[in-house]
Amino acid sequence: MLHGRDMMTVTSPPVHPLGKKTRILLSAVFGPYAQDDEYGSRASNPMELYQNQVTRVQGGFSLRMFHRSFGLMLLQANIDAPCTLLDFPSLDRFIEEIKTHSYDVVGISAILTNTLKVKKMCALVRKYQPRAILVIGGHLANKPDLPEIIDADHIVKGDGVRWFRTFLGQDVKTPVRHPLVYSGFGTRSMGVTFRDPPGSTAAMLIPSVGCPLGCNFCSTSAMFGGKGKAVDFYKTGDELFAIMCQLESKLKVRSFFVMDENFLFNRQRALRLLELMEKNNKSWSLYVFSSARVIKSYSIEQLVGLGISWVWMGLEGENSQYAKLRNIDTHLLIKKLQSHGIRVLGSSIIGLEHHTPENIDRVIDYAINHDTVFHQFMLYTPVAGTPLFEHHRKEGTLIPESVFPVADAHGQYRFNYHHRHIHDGEEEQFLLDAFRKDFEVNGPSLARLIRVTLNGWQKYKNHPDKRIRARFSGKVNMLKTRHAGAVWAMRKYYRKNAPIKAKMDALLDSLYKEFGLKTRVAATLIGRFLYVTLKKEEKRLARGWTYEPASFYEKNAAAIALEGTVKEHPRLLPSRIRSVTSGLSPAPGR
Repeated sequence: MLHGRDMMTVTSPPVHPLGKKTRILLSAVFGPYAQDDEYGSRASNPMELYQNQVTRVQGGFSLRMFHRSFGLMLLQANIDAPCTLLDFPSLDRFIEEIKTHSYDVVGISAILTNTLKVKKMCALVRKYQPRAILVIGGHLANKPDLPEIIDADHIVKGDGVRWFRTFLGQDVKTPVRHPLVYSGFGTRSMGVTFRDPPGSTAAMLIPSVGCPLGCNFCSTSAMFGGKGKAVDFYKTGDELFAIMCQLESKLKVRSFFVMDENFLFNRQRALRLLELMEKNNKSWSLYVFSSARVIKSYSIEQLVGLGISWVWMGLEGENSQYAKLRNIDTHLLIKKLQSHGIRVLGSSIIGLEHHTPENIDRVIDYAINHDTVFHQFMLYTPVAGTPLFEHHRKEGTLIPESVFPVADAHGQYRFNYHHRHIHDGEEEQFLLDAFRKDFEVNGPSLARLIRVTLNGWQKYKNHPDKRIRARFSGKVNMLKTRHAGAVWAMRKYYRKNAPIKAKMDALLDSLYKEFGLKTRVAATLIGRFLYVTLKKEEKRLARGWTYEPASFYEKNAAAIALEGTVKEHPRLLPSRIRSVTSGLSPAPGR
């Protein structure tokens, strides 16, 4: 068997000789993650989306949670061969797996900052499983010099489901099976880890990957073909509705986190989904990504009818020149959305071409004046595979990785190139200034979330459509109890900060007026408890405490069946993966 650069491919692979009998291990990169180490982990780049790049300076108020490796789960759900998934392993756990089990294929998915982890894992596979074929995917596949860094057999860009089906001799036209998985786990804030019952967390829904808008900095768009292209797993509203009904039934959910870079861009699919939701009386909530121009093209009645409850929107920056923002007053748009109970996560860039030390305060003020529930700030970072990266490569402005390691080019530290106006690491402080000013002026994101949720309830509690009323009434118990207690604790915490205390006073007063005496009592009792846990959390954080995800070990049906003929290691107890299919898609992935 040939290894490394002798057998490197990036498109259609040859069919594996074992076909559906091929034993496959899929793995995420190893942890721990929230520390500085030799493999590229960074304390400033933890395995937490919100703490990493949204609520990173909000201390005990920060929203802490983890998200599974959904790409690997989607692959496993669509592999007919025996397939085991190892998610968030430690290095020792990964070594144990490849030492105690025999695999024909080992697949590893990673982002660019984890290059050295993948290099280490490839070397370990070569040591303990020398006959195994190594397949590398994820954003790391966009790195142009990757074949010179790691020892792998295949580097896969784009549609991994189609690639593996081809590789294993499966029918690529079979409808895509969707994994049954919640969107997050380990949710924590104010010192409390929430152990909510099944169904209280949104299901993950993956209709498409890539984005046709093709912003110059977007690595996801680049990975799936760039501007004008995307991969649709479920092309129609009927297909998507069928999947959502099954997720609703199996996971007992009424909400969906839609992992699609611009879900509403496919207007025909979205409006057909709305039609089916109305016809079948579905009071679902959808958490979506959308560009400002696309979401503005829908009426507020359509958005509310679709159950759009949360939107991640790229604001980028004033005068950013992106077509998706041209002639859109994003301040007015967000004010309107949030007045209707639609929570917005705005995303702004620090370090656009025209940003300078002299105008950066104006840049930050423009961003935080949106007063979104959440606000992500990221450095303008050329990521391998993107048009922005290619521009800087041609200009000769990229900083060599020998000087600035790829592990530090994650958008929350410093530029990996020479900026025209911002020098000597100034961007690191500018980025922190943006997060801190947003927090200081607008207060904790948790309070903003509660305020917008209350807006929605007050506006739609008497809506003539029972389906609409039902969706908003589903959030009332939280407002009456846990949320009221959180605001009570925040008011006490900010008792010496007049501007934020005034915000908390007004919000708590609104909750009391809306829900009465029982909420007053609940707020006091729960609030006292949360104030204590918040103070303990801040002490814990001051001591350097970090949050790491649990590991997951899962097998598909074929792998579990194989256990009957191969002795399983007694210490390793896998769970079985589950998936659903629409049964409608004639050519998924295309």
